[in-house]
Amino acid sequence: MSTNGDQPAVSASERVRARVLAAKRRFNANDNISEFLEPGDVDELLDEVTGKMLDVLNSLVIDVENDHNTHDTARRVAKMYLTEVFRGRYVTPPPTTEFPNAAGLNELMIVGPITVRSACSHHFCPIMGKLWIGLLPNEHTNLIGLSKYSRLADWIMSRPQIQEEAISQMAELLMDKVRPDGLAVVMEAEHFCMHWRGVKDSATKMMNSVMRGSFLKDSALRREFLSLIGH
Repeated sequence: MSTNGDQPAVSASERVRARVLAAKRRFNANDNISEFLEPGDVDELLDEVTGKMLDVLNSLVIDVENDHNTHDTARRVAKMYLTEVFRGRYVTPPPTTEFPNAAGLNELMIVGPITVRSACSHHFCPIMGKLWIGLLPNEHTNLIGLSKYSRLADWIMSRPQIQEEAISQMAELLMDKVRPDGLAVVMEAEHFCMHWRGVKDSATKMMNSVMRGSFLKDSALRREFLSLIGH
């Protein structure tokens, strides 16, 4: 943390929050705030979250000084949140090389199932599932490499989410990058906030879809897509 004479240190989270507020931007759990981070901020956030997590463990009356299993847990959890499971909040979008649709492709394209991992923003419990993407390109569509769909999905999903908003974000991102005539996104996932706690129902899954453009207007195209992905 930086200090200025006798002034109290300003934490990294306070500095980043001030930048976001000054820009009048939203910073919900599933928002990306990478543009407001400066070099060294993530390292300071890691130290800050470690300290706060240590307070949580102490408040849970866990003897972190003598329990060898939880001695470094605070640091591990902080690192997990910032650099792994919530990484999509703090890093810029993955690079995606875009190619013109030189061949004028205009038939249905499907990518999936893409394995996705996220976390419920209500309890921070895992969400594990699969994602299917359907595209109807046109002559103005940008084509991107197959692996890029997985990278973009990981960037969106690596944030605290609810499933309904996650696939809407994915749809908006792909519509902007690919510019197809139609887009369909279907996600099927298990929610551990149901498996692990609450009703403890280990069999229930959630499935939802977002349809844009031609997939909304053309019921035959929609049926073809759903049939090909097995739903």
